[in-house]
Amino acid sequence: MDPLALEMLVCPLTKTQLTLNSSKTELISAAARIAFPISKGVPLLCVTEARSLSEEEIQKLK
Repeated sequence: MDPLALEMLVCPLTKTQLTLNSSKTELISAAARIAFPISKGVPLLCVTEARSLSEEEIQKLK
């Protein structure tokens, strides 16, 4: 994912910055506690496509 593009993207729910997960397959919204998938290099920032983060994943973000 292009670093400049990542800087411009925000969570559609909270309007907070997103972070790229370690495997670079998802964008994480810590504020909303959800992860948006990246498909073929394109982030899918649709809430229906997002998955909830587990408590363990949330703790790792802190």
